[in-house]
Amino acid sequence: MKQILFLLAPLCLLLSGCAGYTLGGQKPAHLRNITKIAVPTFENLTLEPRLGVLVTNAVIKQLQNHGGYQVVSKAEAEAVLEGKIQNIDRTQFRSDRNNILRSSQIQAVLGTSFQIKDLSSGAVLHNGVASGDSQIILDANLQLSETQLLEHAAQRLAYELADQICEGW
Repeated sequence: MKQILFLLAPLCLLLSGCAGYTLGGQKPAHLRNITKIAVPTFENLTLEPRLGVLVTNAVIKQLQNHGGYQVVSKAEAEAVLEGKIQNIDRTQFRSDRNNILRSSQIQAVLGTSFQIKDLSSGAVLHNGVASGDSQIILDANLQLSETQLLEHAAQRLAYELADQICEGW
C-alpha cells in the first residue's frame, strides 16, 4: 500500500500543476500572428524638441523587455507600430510654502495615439491610446529637471503601450 502511495503522489503533483497556466506573454488574439514589428519614430505634434525620439526609444526598450515581439527594420517586419505624441500637459503639483505662484514640484502627462498596421495587407490591426505621467521636484537647473520629468513620463507611457499590445488578458 505504501508503495502505491509513493508512486501516486508524484503522479498527482505532475497532473495537477499548471492548471491552464502557460509561461510567457499572452498576446491579444488579433495580434497573435505578429512576431516581428517595426517601430518608426513617433510623430511629435507638440512643440517639445526631440520628444519623438525619446518616446520611440522608450517604447522599443519596453517591447524588448516584454519579449512578445522582435523589433526589426521595416523591410523585415510583419507589422508596423505608428504613433503620434498628441500632447504634454504640465501642471503645478506643489507650490513653494512662501509663494503659492512659485512651483516646487511639477507634473507632466504625455498622451499618444498609436496603431499597428499589417504590412502585407495594409489593414489596421490595432488602434490605441496611451499616456504616462510623472512628477519631479524642481532643481536649480530647470532644464535638467524638465528633461528628467519627460524621460520618466515617456517610460511610463511606453510601459502602458507595451502592456496593451503584449498582454491580451
